[in-house]
Amino acid sequence: MELNAKIYVAGHRGMVGSALVRRLQQAGYHNIVTRTSQELDLRDTVAVGGFFAQEKPEYVFLAAAKVGGIHANNVYRADFLYDNLQIQNNVIHASFEQRVQKLLFLGSSCIYPKLAPQPIKEEYLLTGPLESTNEPYALAKIAGLKLCEAYRDQHGSNFISAMPTNLYGPGDNYDLQNSHVLPALLRKFHEAHESNAPEVEVWGTGTPRREFLHVDDLADACLHLMRHYDGREPVNVGTGEDLTIRELVELVRDTIGYKGNIRFNTDKPDGTPRKLLDVSKLAQAGWRYKIALPEGIRAVYQEAFQPASIA
Repeated sequence: MELNAKIYVAGHRGMVGSALVRRLQQAGYHNIVTRTSQELDLRDTVAVGGFFAQEKPEYVFLAAAKVGGIHANNVYRADFLYDNLQIQNNVIHASFEQRVQKLLFLGSSCIYPKLAPQPIKEEYLLTGPLESTNEPYALAKIAGLKLCEAYRDQHGSNFISAMPTNLYGPGDNYDLQNSHVLPALLRKFHEAHESNAPEVEVWGTGTPRREFLHVDDLADACLHLMRHYDGREPVNVGTGEDLTIRELVELVRDTIGYKGNIRFNTDKPDGTPRKLLDVSKLAQAGWRYKIALPEGIRAVYQEAFQPASIA
């Protein structure tokens, strides 16, 4: 991928897309094409086709998606399935029509069966039922990676897929109703610390295990894959290490300096018991994460909540 190559980053205002733009610029790429959702609705087939015909990008990072945590996925099921199918169908097909040299589709570790053996290998896809709370999002992402495989099989398109684990970092969503577990915990404990609240409630039992990757590491991995990986199969992107939600809660508490009590509300859902990715394929491709979780959480907290709290 030459430094003057025209690169389209779909979803550049999101956490992942903005990290991709930062990483590309850092590496010296300067011909980056972006559009806001107001400028280009990726659910609009005609508009997307027109954009690709006009701009003719050589490389595409497909990071645009409708995303959210357990609550949002479970409540807005139709939106998560429809919007994500529309976005990825339009971008992938337009990339084929305009002969894009290479496309990287970003999925999610939630594509794997709820009770998949751990750590999760790429070949475990479609071997069992999905976690019900985020099934619509997972189904859309499965369809996206299979669409990339299908265009490769039928037309020889160099479309690859990456499946990241749980992400955090700059630009994350801290809304308590719609965010993922780590940003939600950061906001909860920050506000409890600021108000000297005696207790913080955490959803679930605290026993599920989760893996977390800094979004800047994901962006670095995506650039590495775009440069060095041309395989048909999706590639897991993560750290290969996990911790319990209880351990994560304690890490967040200690980072913020909260002194009150923690109460686990066991009436709330836990989600998948464990979700650790096998990242051996990515390691074989020559990439490993750099940002350790305690260091990453500390940096994210300082950026998002200090010196001023979020609105």
